[in-house]
Amino acid sequence: MNKYLSERNFGLYPAIGHNRRMSSNFFAGAVLALASTAAAAQAVAPSRPPQNLLPEAAASVGVKRCLPAISRLSALAIAGSRSHDILMDWDHANPDAGPFFSLLGVDFGTQSAAATITVIPQSDGSCTLSAERISVAPYTCQSIAQVELKGYKVAQLLPNFHVYTPAGMPGESVSLIDSPPSCLVIRRHVQYGWKAQR
Repeated sequence: MNKYLSERNFGLYPAIGHNRRMSSNFFAGAVLALASTAAAAQAVAPSRPPQNLLPEAAASVGVKRCLPAISRLSALAIAGSRSHDILMDWDHANPDAGPFFSLLGVDFGTQSAAATITVIPQSDGSCTLSAERISVAPYTCQSIAQVELKGYKVAQLLPNFHVYTPAGMPGESVSLIDSPPSCLVIRRHVQYGWKAQR
């Protein structure tokens, strides 16, 4: 069973340090890491990274077992940002054993994004994870798919709604929803049986 978050789909910039296999491309750029938008995000990125609010807040309400996943995912979600804010929901009666839900609003200066991070502790000590990054790209969905999603399998849910999945990674997907002249991009990662690397 894969213990690690995929690196394919989670982060504005490459992950460094502990558990490098945790996803570093999932939140890839405000618009699927297209070069011009990534450059714009870098241009407004602060010299010092913003304080990561989510793991501190989660710990303060009693979340422990899945806190490493929350810390890592939220750090990747806010990488390169100017500021962010959070909303949380948790089991107040048993915060370390129940599901933890969060919503992040992330400001990159010229671009903004939303991210969701959900962790559910399991009886075997592992965590079930779900994370999404939602942004608007100033490009057509077709051009994004042609540049960024070559080789992905595509399923059409609606005439203007296509879901792309990378081969061999069923827990990851990129949804493109046409909203001319832009494209709504939803990057999604789901993983079962995740455990922190020791």
